[in-house]
Amino acid sequence: MKKFIAIVITLAMVLCLAACSKGNPPEGPDTATDLEYVLNKGTLVVGVTDFEPMDYQDADGNWIGFDADVAAAFAESLGLKVEFVEIDWDNKILELNGKSIDCIWNGMTLTDEVTSAASCSNAYFNNKQVVIVPAADADKYQTAEACKDLNFAVEAGSAGEAVANENGFKVTPVKDQASALMEVKSGTADAAVIDLLMAMAMTGEGTGYADLTYTVGLNDEEYGVAFRQGSELAEKLNAFFVNNYADIETIAETYGLTDALIEQK
Repeated sequence: MKKFIAIVITLAMVLCLAACSKGNPPEGPDTATDLEYVLNKGTLVVGVTDFEPMDYQDADGNWIGFDADVAAAFAESLGLKVEFVEIDWDNKILELNGKSIDCIWNGMTLTDEVTSAASCSNAYFNNKQVVIVPAADADKYQTAEACKDLNFAVEAGSAGEAVANENGFKVTPVKDQASALMEVKSGTADAAVIDLLMAMAMTGEGTGYADLTYTVGLNDEEYGVAFRQGSELAEKLNAFFVNNYADIETIAETYGLTDALIEQK
């Protein structure tokens, strides 16, 4: 009797498993590629910070800027919607790997740290990290050595912070580059290190920081876009850059960035 009951139970379990396998495959490792994952959810989530002229919000709260406009066009080319999420720049790789964003597209310098942790696009802009000081003091700070005694505001986790540390500057990390500019304007920092492309757009005559200027260029670097390690989206973007280069030139011209653009072939 016990053997009969055991056989019945075993048979029932086999039939149950067979039925389940037809309607609902057993759970296992996620076998979808990153491209398939993004295509299936229908939205490309782009990690950004407030960084004019790359990613910033207009009066209606819409994200605009060179990177925002190109990201939206790239998403559309894949049949996707685009969503911009403001991130903590110091945690950008954690945000990417945790899938709260699908890419980092925000005037991102192609550092060894980033390229070793993510699949990155080809470089599309040339840039430098530059020193920001009050315009009235610019003549005093024309070399890195002359800036050694200044207190610098820098974006946490940024290329600017890394270069400032390499030069032995006294630094205070802040949320983003816009905050670094505000620190200098308000006098709570003597200087800042930010991207040249931002400095060109946001300081000097006719800007919101007319009393600030940039002086020393501390390095040479390039911008790229980061996707999750192994993602096919990086190559998709490289192809998009080449196939749509004329349109990208037009967007660069809109934001006064033509001279920094790297030709895509």
